[in-house]
Amino acid sequence: MKKKIQFFTEGIKFRIREKSKIRSWVKETIECEGYEQGNLNIVLCNDQYLQGLNHKYLKSKLLTDILTFNFSENNQEIDGEIYISVDRVRENAQLFRQTMKEELNRVIIHGVLHLMGYNDHKEAEVVIMRKKEDFYLEEIKRK
Repeated sequence: MKKKIQFFTEGIKFRIREKSKIRSWVKETIECEGYEQGNLNIVLCNDQYLQGLNHKYLKSKLLTDILTFNFSENNQEIDGEIYISVDRVRENAQLFRQTMKEELNRVIIHGVLHLMGYNDHKEAEVVIMRKKEDFYLEEIKRK
């Protein structure tokens, strides 16, 4: 069965542009890191929906821009779901003086990196994660 990268919305009306380009970029990122692409669902939602998931599954009431759920059954295949708050992405784009598209791409690749085992709990991990994000964001600009 063919493995897919799919996009969904939950509770919002939002149209993601250039889905094929993003799919190709995510697949290339996964392969560049030495993994295989499995089934990956990217779900765009609002703050309220994501906060509900955060509370239900992680027992946290904090607002966040992204949650990832890793469903991989082996260490080589990236399989999971990435939930992204469009509200947070929009606010962060303004805060960091980025376009909505640029910030959304950053959050998407951030989630993919989480599924590959990269973390951002400690300062040293944040530095590595940011370098990876910046590298792969340059790659999508070349497409």
